[in-house]
Amino acid sequence: MTEPLRNVELDLPLVKEGKVREVYALGGDLLLVATDRLSAFDVVLDEPIPHKGRVLTQLSLWWFARTSDIVANHLVTANADEIIERHPPLAGSRDRWEGRSMLCRETEPFPIECVVRGYITGSAWKEYRESGTLAGEPLPAGLVEAQRLDPPIFSPATKASEGHDENITFERACVTVGMAVANTLREMSLNLYRRAHDIAAEGGVILADTKFEFGVGKEGEILLIDEILTPDSSRFWLVDQYEPGHSQQSFDKQPVRDYLDLLVAKGEWNRMPPPPTLPPEVVENTSKRYLRAYELITGEAPLE
Repeated sequence: MTEPLRNVELDLPLVKEGKVREVYALGGDLLLVATDRLSAFDVVLDEPIPHKGRVLTQLSLWWFARTSDIVANHLVTANADEIIERHPPLAGSRDRWEGRSMLCRETEPFPIECVVRGYITGSAWKEYRESGTLAGEPLPAGLVEAQRLDPPIFSPATKASEGHDENITFERACVTVGMAVANTLREMSLNLYRRAHDIAAEGGVILADTKFEFGVGKEGEILLIDEILTPDSSRFWLVDQYEPGHSQQSFDKQPVRDYLDLLVAKGEWNRMPPPPTLPPEVVENTSKRYLRAYELITGEAPLE
């Protein structure tokens, strides 16, 4: 397996460091670099996942090219030569960031996550099972876990700096960003989801739900930002394994979740830092799932 990258540490002004990405200022734009870090239960694990950062970046680029007619995005370039042309000193560290970086326009992000749910699962299923609602709004009676929602539902959420995002009503989203903007974000998000759902289905993959982020560019335009339609921002299932009525195996870090759930059940971890050590086979199996997701969705040869 390729040597994974846990930290990039470029000689550029660090704007933000998230659980996975490091964001640097570069000539008036932003350089988004996806590491191979992985988090579970909101804890960043010590072991990076080989290929993960490249999958997130290359899959985002693939989707940006297929959705730009719906909404413009923040991408300037992901070409390493063009990035080095803007900042020649980066040539010396090219092997650390090439293939996992996007040069993007700077925006002012909206303070909500634009979640679209095409199937009822995860936190949405938990709330529905308890109260028959999603973010306090009633859903039809008699739904079963993982059932398709037709039409898909726009389900905004707050952006939590720590912990989990909180599902909110559309009315609260309107209060947060304004009614006109909220309506625009809802329309864009639903159109993006429908396009992506149909494309993923061609590869035998179900896009169960996903989240988008949007921001305002320097000219006042709304842009699609961050990563899109990756295993970290979306829930993908295999069509030939889909069976409503119970939870489905997600095409992402499921091997890690399964292993950590086992430790929690045995009382060997409390879901708090420091994280436990992941066995090599769990790391390898997780890497293979990310690579397989890329291959199935794009129909292209796997990344190496």
